[in-house]
Order: sequence, then C-alpha cells, then structure tokens
Amino acid sequence: MKTDLRNEPWLISDASKQVMSLLNDARHGAWFVGGCVRNALINAPVSDLDVTTTAHPEVVMSLAKGAGLKVIPTGIEHGTVTVICGGEPYEITTLRRDVATDGRRATVAFADTIEEDAARRDFTMNALYADAQGSISDPTSGIADLAVRRIHFIGDACERIREDYVRSLRFFRFYAWYGDVSEGPDPEALAAISMNLDGLETLSRERIGAEILKLLSASDPAPAVACMQQTGVLTHILPGAETGMLAQLVHIEGNIPVNPIRRLACIGGEEVAEKLRLSKAQSALLDLLRDHMASLTPVAEIAYRHSFDTARDVCLMRANMAGSMVSGADLDAAKSASQAQFPVTAQDLMSEYSGKALGDRLKKLEQAWIDGGFKATKDDLLSQ
Repeated sequence: MKTDLRNEPWLISDASKQVMSLLNDARHGAWFVGGCVRNALINAPVSDLDVTTTAHPEVVMSLAKGAGLKVIPTGIEHGTVTVICGGEPYEITTLRRDVATDGRRATVAFADTIEEDAARRDFTMNALYADAQGSISDPTSGIADLAVRRIHFIGDACERIREDYVRSLRFFRFYAWYGDVSEGPDPEALAAISMNLDGLETLSRERIGAEILKLLSASDPAPAVACMQQTGVLTHILPGAETGMLAQLVHIEGNIPVNPIRRLACIGGEEVAEKLRLSKAQSALLDLLRDHMASLTPVAEIAYRHSFDTARDVCLMRANMAGSMVSGADLDAAKSASQAQFPVTAQDLMSEYSGKALGDRLKKLEQAWIDGGFKATKDDLLSQ
C-alpha cells in the first residue's frame, strides 16, 4: 500500500493544481477526501474527485467564476458545489459537522477542522484527506484499517447507522469491494446493523436499489450478500431472496464481465423490480433472465431475438442450475446467431398475403429458419 500520493496523476494534473491553488491562494484550506484518496493508496481505480475546504460555498463559487470556471450548485444547501476544470468535475464541499440527523438526512453546520468533518463520515477508510502536495491526514486511523482491508465504522457503529440507515447497506457494499473476506466482517458492525433493521424502512427504494446494484457489481459479492442474509438485512429489503447459488455463479462467470442484474436474477426474491425501483430496462432484463433460466428455448434463439449478452447470461444461469460450466459450443452458437439476418421480408410475401395472414406467415418462416439453425436461404423459405 502506498504511503503518499505525491506522484498520483490525478493529483498532479493541471486541473487539480488549478482547483487547489484557487482555494489555497485565497488562504483557505483544501484537501482531496474520501474515495480518491482511499483508492489511490491501494492502487485501485480513481474516478470521483471530491475536495473539502474551509471556504464556504459562496466563496468557492466566487473564486471559481473569477477564474473563468464553470460552477454548478449541485448541493449548495449542504455546502457542495461542482467546479468543472479541464473537463473534470470536482465536487467541492465545505467542512461540515452534523447538528441533527433523522436516519435519512442530516442538518449540518460548517466546521473549521478536518477532525470535525471526519467525525460525521461513515467508515475510517473514507475519512482520509490529502492536501495539494499529497500529504495525508488521517484523523480516524483509517490507514491502519485500509491496510488490513477492515471496514470499520467511525466511533460508535450504532450512532453512525442511526444518522443515516443507508450506511448498513454501504457496509456490505464496501465489504464486497474493499474488505478482507478471509478475516471476516467487523463483528461490532454486524451487531449494530442487526440492531437497527427497522431503520431500513425509512430509506427510499431508489437508495436501496442503487446500493444493491453497486454491491452486486463487485468482483465477488457472495460473502457480503451471505452476511446480509445472516444479519437479516437481505430478508428485510428483499423477502424471498436466497444466496445459496450466488457463490457458484461467480465461480462460473470467470472472466466474463460482471452484470449485477444477472446476479440479482440468481438471488431472486419477491417483487424485486419494485422493491429496488429498477429502471424499465433493468426490470425487463431481470424478467427475461428469470423466465429463460429454466426454459427450453435454445440460447441461439435468445441471442438472435435479444442479444448475445442476454444469451450468455442465460447460459451462465443454466450452467449454475446444473452445477456445470458454460458450454463453449453454446456461446459460439449464440455469438453467430446474434449476428444473423432473417433473409425474408414482408415485401417478399405481399403478393400472396396481407394483414394478419402476412404477419403470421412471416413469423412462421422466421421460426422455421431459426429452428433450422439460421441456414435456410430466402429461396428455401419461400418455397415452403
């Protein structure tokens, strides 16, 4: 694990230097914080660049506009503005402390120190700060926890959870992405989560769904999802869900790209799309995978009618149910079928058919073409 960030590309980029100088030159403290610092230290990909500062939001906006930068007041009521510099969004938030919380949102006041700011965050590994030179401040001993991949709540776990109940779900997501599964999860955290299950009912379905999909996007979410079931969280948010087949599915997937909807289909549950407020596209894919995982429809036909990725997902789920690996021949057939073009058009049949009869004939010929392995030519089909 790294010990400093002095040579991090995102830290020493011209855009980052400009943003930090903007604040530092005006005699305001400024630090990169959270995920970018955490991930850089463990050589994980860095995406979002979050900055915290002693400057109040109206000052940040004034400084940025004065430098000709685009400013978006994304969460100004909470002290957050987004500054676009060099095409990169920097989410800049004034140091904060919680004044009151209700389990969903907090009433905050601006703070003066990173120690106060850190005290309101969730996990120690997320309360890491780096200044413009890459020097790290660690007010909650997060580096020690990060080094051993321990997901540890800051201060009292019950208090952190009751400030925002989504933190129970975030714990499992972070355990899946960053935890050391061989050491197991923090017992204190699990106990606190189990004691606060009722608080999950206060969360919107959108927030729950977003966390579950992020969790299932980890390379191997099975241990974390199993812990969710043991603590009662999974049953609380997805009644009827089962985790027994997930670990095997992850093994069968191998190097195939992760699809959280595929894994969600494996877990199942009651009214999943509604309880997680999935998008229409996600809901449709979930239904499709659940319907075809036990159907007799050839994967080549699924690939032709939907997509190769969908057919591959069905192959994985069928193999999982059978306790076998995916057939290379099935995948090859699906890849070929996904590119096949039905050679007959409505125009070819209009001299003999019209209306519903035309549609029925076209469908019949298409099914015959599919059943024949996509090999028949237009002349073969029209002669039938």
